[in-house]
Parts: sequence; structure tokens; C-alpha cells
Amino acid sequence: MPLHFKLPGHLSIDKLLLELEKQTVLELVTQHFALKTFYDSFDWRLYRKNLICEYDQSRLSSMLFIKEADSDNIVHSVQADQVPSFADDFSQAELRDLLLPLLDMRALMQITTLDYTCYQLHIHNSDAKTVLKMTIEHYDPIQSRVILDPVKGYDKALKRMSKLLSNLGLMPTQEPVLVDALKTQGRKPKDYSSKLNIKLAPDMRADIAVKYIYSHLLKTLKLNEQGVIADIDSEFLHDFRVAVRRTRTGLTQLKQVLPVTQTKRFSSYFSWLGQITSEPRDLDIYLLHFETFKNHLPDTMKADLDPLYDFMVQKKRAVHAGLVDKLKSIDYYAPLIEWEDYIRSAAIKKPDETQALIPVKSLADRRIWTIYKKVIKQAGAIKEDAQPSELHTLRKTCKKLRYLMEFFQSLYPESTIKMLIRSLKEFQEILGTYQDLEIQQQTLKELGKEMYSQTDSPQTLLAMGALIEALGKQKIETRSAFDGRFNEFNQADNHTIFETLFKCGAA
Repeated sequence: MPLHFKLPGHLSIDKLLLELEKQTVLELVTQHFALKTFYDSFDWRLYRKNLICEYDQSRLSSMLFIKEADSDNIVHSVQADQVPSFADDFSQAELRDLLLPLLDMRALMQITTLDYTCYQLHIHNSDAKTVLKMTIEHYDPIQSRVILDPVKGYDKALKRMSKLLSNLGLMPTQEPVLVDALKTQGRKPKDYSSKLNIKLAPDMRADIAVKYIYSHLLKTLKLNEQGVIADIDSEFLHDFRVAVRRTRTGLTQLKQVLPVTQTKRFSSYFSWLGQITSEPRDLDIYLLHFETFKNHLPDTMKADLDPLYDFMVQKKRAVHAGLVDKLKSIDYYAPLIEWEDYIRSAAIKKPDETQALIPVKSLADRRIWTIYKKVIKQAGAIKEDAQPSELHTLRKTCKKLRYLMEFFQSLYPESTIKMLIRSLKEFQEILGTYQDLEIQQQTLKELGKEMYSQTDSPQTLLAMGALIEALGKQKIETRSAFDGRFNEFNQADNHTIFETLFKCGAA
């Protein structure tokens, strides 16, 4: 395994080479200018799995490396003229199979680029044999690096050089170059996640805590805004919409905490944001899952569905263009600026709202317990002949409960609250799948009407009809699993934990 060292600021490359030449036999194999570009998804999916995607370009070659972040070991390397945006677009099957499960629908994006001078050297013994390979990477904005690559059978040469470098003031390091590069930008790896991690103190004023939550959600929304506009990948819009829905849930469910005039006004604004992003998100989902749709059909009909994909791509472009116009309008950014100003404003010493001054833990207990009881009541009322609208209403109530639990999770024992959230998500999953199938059937019917006058392929319309029928069968199967999934969520142990965590504080 290669060993890495950082050069101290006072030691230049020339001085280092001069000192090494006094005690070793050095051969400079090559010296060249190079560029090192790091890639990852916006939410750091590779780094979270201890991987770094590094693209090295020089006059000698252009190589793409997948390395272990904690050791710099090369997991995979390939010569590449460019770095594709999506894992699916890599031509080499082994690399594609490595990245696709990790990145899924997320795009590879440039994280940062470093230019450097690369020195490749060989260390020889008295017999002129190469006993150690050394690479020096000379950077300007960050500390330069020395990498020792051992040669099999010459372990003593590695130990001797390591000691020599240490005596010259070089420090061993396992920290990736990427980390140093990001520090110059005031960043660090994994500095974005769509997951909520909001630390609250139980005795915080409710109004201050709620504004703090909203500020986190606003940050997520703004971080994803440009990715939505550029349509880099579908997850930017997904995370944008989740931040919008969470904010609106807070505004509608945490009443009498902030002034009612502000609550109503901004609730309407975030409702509008949800509406204008709904159709683009639906089309994203259909395009992402198109192959799954095709798999519902007999082999003889799968190709007949392809014109639908092309039609949805065109429709997505038009719908996205409309969304971009709205996100660049005063209707979008003016209220958002006002919202940011409001949640950053100082708290009023004596607010009129009845819940503003209570401890946030009391607010959380009351609202979570109330919405939990509502979920149980609504779910218990679902009968075999329940309408899709009843299941959709229940799904929305479950979302409210989950968002509230995620807002306030730092106020409760970590393992317990996470277990409850996980149990709720599993119940939500069946409701979400059922609702998605319902919407997909309706949308396919509408798309069929739109395509009727534009296609000369009746086979495509027949394939769409067959798909609607297949989705209907899947919807029936999903509906039949509802009772079992609800019983799992509504088991006595879960109820006891909900009661223990939330009921006492809600009293």
C-alpha cells in the first residue's frame, strides 16, 4: 500500500530533491504538468461509501481512478477522454457496474480541480535496481505530497525512505488531497445531505426553534435551486420539493407559534411552489422508471412503448422550461427573500401567539401525539371498499407525522425515534406505491389522449392500454397488502413507545 506524506511549508521541492540526492540514488523518470479533477454526486454518494472519483489529465495520459478515500488504494482505473455525467453512460461494463448501484439517478459533478507539477522518480540500490518508486505532487494552494510506492521484495528501502522523509519534516498522512483542496474553498466532504439533522434544546422557545428549523429547510431549497434550473439530475427537484413540503407542513401544523398573518401568507407561497414543481417531478419519475413500465408488458409489446418515452422527453423539456421561467420570476424570488428575512429576524420578547413561548419539547410532544392519533384513526377506518382519495388523505397525514418527527428527533432518544420513523416509513411505502400507481394510470390515460392526434402508431396506444391494465393489477395487489402493513405499524409495542415518548408531554 502506498505511503503518503505532506511537505512542510518551509521545504521546497528543489530543496527536498537536493537532500534526497545526498543520501539516495535518484532517477527522475518524468516531470510534467497535470490536472486533477474530483467528481462526486451533489450529495456525496461515492465519498459516503469511502470512494473518490479522480480524473487525472496530462500530456502523457488521461486516466480516471476510483480510489478508497481512507487509503488511496485504486479500486478501478481506466483511460478516459472525458467523464460521463451518469453511471449508465460509462462504456466499460466493470466501471458502470461499480458506479450504477452507488450513484443511481444522480449525476457525477465536478467537485474541484487542482493543477500541479508531477515528478515521478525511481530509487536505485547499488546494483542499479529500482527498489522504490516515488511520486511528488507539487501544488500551490495546498501542501505538496510525496507518495511512496513499494517495490515487492524491497521493504527495507520503503522503511529507510520513510524515516528519511520524517527527518526532513514531512508528515505522514491518510487524508485525501480532496480534503485539503476543499478547505481552500471553505468546504468539506459530505457538506450536503437532504436528511434533517437539526439540533434543538428541549427548553428552547418554540418560536425560535421553529424558525431555526425553517432556516435549515430554506438552506436545502436554495442549495438545490440552480440544479433544478440547470436540470442536472432529477434529485435536485426531488430535494427542492421535499424542502418545500416540509416547510409547508411546519406552517400548517405548528399553529399559534408564529403570527397567523405570516403563517397564512407563506403557507400559500409554499403551496404554490409545490404546485408548479408537481408536473415536472411526475415526468421525472415516469422517465426514471420507464424500463420498469416496459417490463410490465409482454416482450412483443415492449418496443411499442418507446414512442411514449420520446413524447414524455419532449413534454418534460417544455414543462421544465415553464418551471424555469417561474423560478426566475419575481413571484418566486421576492417572497423567498422576504421569508428569509423573516425567519432570520430577532424573536419578539412578548409575542401574542399562545404557543410561541412554550418549550419546543412540549410543542413537539403535543403535535406528534395529536397527528399520530389521527393516523391511527384514519387508517383504522379504511375498509375494503375505501376510495383512493381516503388512502391519499391517510398518506398525507402520515407525511405530516413523519416530517414532525424528523423536525424534532434530536429531542428524543436517538435509537428509539429512528426506529419509530423507520416503522412509519415502511407503512408509508405501501400508501405511496398505491398512490403512485393511481396517478400513473390517470396520467397514462391523459398522455394517450394527447398522443392520439400526434402518433401514427396505434401499437403504442395499445401498449399504453396494456400498461394501464397491468398497473391496475399491481394496484390491487398493493391494496391487499395494506392491512398487514398497518397492523405492523399499529402493533402494541409501537403504540406503547409513542405513548411513552409523546403523550405525557402532550398532556
